[in-house]
Amino acid sequence: MLNLSPNRIDGKIETNKYRSFSIVKDYKSGKILARLLIISLLTFIVVLFFPWTQNIQVRGYVTTLQPDQRPQTVNSIIAGRIEKWFVREGNFVSKGDTIMFISEIKDAYFDPGLLANTESQIKSKELTVDAYMDKIKSLDSQIDALLRTKELKREQANNYIEQARLKIQSDSMDLRAAETNLTIAKRQFERMEELYKQGLNSLTDLESRKLKLQETQAKRISAENKLLKSRNELINAEVELSSIDNQYRDKLSKAESEKYASLSNMYDAEAIVTKMQNQYMNYSIRTGMYYITAPQDGYITKAIRSGIGETVKEGEELLSIMPSNYDLAVSMYVKPMDLPLMQNGQKVRFMFDGWPTVVFSGWPNLSYGTFGGEVVAIDNFISENGKYRILVAPDPTDEEWPTALRVGSGADGMSLLQDVPIWYEIWRKLNGFPPDYYIDLNSQNQTQTKKGT
Repeated sequence: MLNLSPNRIDGKIETNKYRSFSIVKDYKSGKILARLLIISLLTFIVVLFFPWTQNIQVRGYVTTLQPDQRPQTVNSIIAGRIEKWFVREGNFVSKGDTIMFISEIKDAYFDPGLLANTESQIKSKELTVDAYMDKIKSLDSQIDALLRTKELKREQANNYIEQARLKIQSDSMDLRAAETNLTIAKRQFERMEELYKQGLNSLTDLESRKLKLQETQAKRISAENKLLKSRNELINAEVELSSIDNQYRDKLSKAESEKYASLSNMYDAEAIVTKMQNQYMNYSIRTGMYYITAPQDGYITKAIRSGIGETVKEGEELLSIMPSNYDLAVSMYVKPMDLPLMQNGQKVRFMFDGWPTVVFSGWPNLSYGTFGGEVVAIDNFISENGKYRILVAPDPTDEEWPTALRVGSGADGMSLLQDVPIWYEIWRKLNGFPPDYYIDLNSQNQTQTKKGT
């Protein structure tokens, strides 16, 4: 009691019979409270100096490390009509197993003997190519024969020209001889005529000499005519040589024109054969596309197009498949402000949806149900959600991730940074400062050394 009045009730009333007296009785509660406050303060001060691991908490989802291990859709390469399903959702399929069969819906491929007919057309065109090839060989032989005949004709014409030249030389010599005889005959006639005037010779001798002169003149004219004829023969031989060149030039041009036309037709036929062979292979490959097969080992997760008789377009999604063998990873997104704090090889702790977890964000060693990860890739371009994607793989030095973990499940990640005292972390958060940007100098030097080598 507070003992505010000088009047005492001790000995007058039995206070132990009344509960109110025991409540207000002085138990020295002030001292006890002071001790508790001091102990609490000391404990709080000690706790402020405990180490605290700075971290960045982000949300992500489970994915696969390799792109070909992620869920994928199976598409129809060609347009068709669904005829039969060979699997159902949840079935396991191996690579190459038949999933469904589709039939043709384009009228250009309705012919059941399309491949056989196309093959027959190819053989016919190949025979056409062979025929053109034989024709080209015949034209080559014809051209060779024309060239040989041309050379013989030219040689014959050259011989005629040479003979004409020699004949001209002979006729020229005959003409000179006739002119010499004519000169001599003129002189003899003039002397005979002078002697006749002097009365030394008879008229008969004069007339005989005159006749001789006329014969000599006739021979000279005949020799000159022969020379002119020989010159004309030379000109005719030269004209014949030129005519041979023109004649065989026309024949060779015609034969070569037919040859090049045949070559053009042969190349066109070969192009058609190549095109038809390509078309035949396309038809052959297209028939194999009627059966939709599994691209890899995995499980059928969802049939996007179902039923019998439905038509599908080129490239349309038919179903989704999840590969059976995959390496897990976590895809998480960080804010641009936290991106400079992330680097390859950085440690991350995860809490997966469906696994009980007791987490102490500042003391990861005391957390229960968390799993370790290591950053393996950081995007250089921002995602559509305004954050940067980071791919984290399991930490090989830590506990293995749960085997029952499935792709697509949620994951809460904590990227571990620098160890600081608790008082510093409280002060940082109260002031809104980002976590410390801390890089181990030894690891940085090792990375630079590896890049240099």
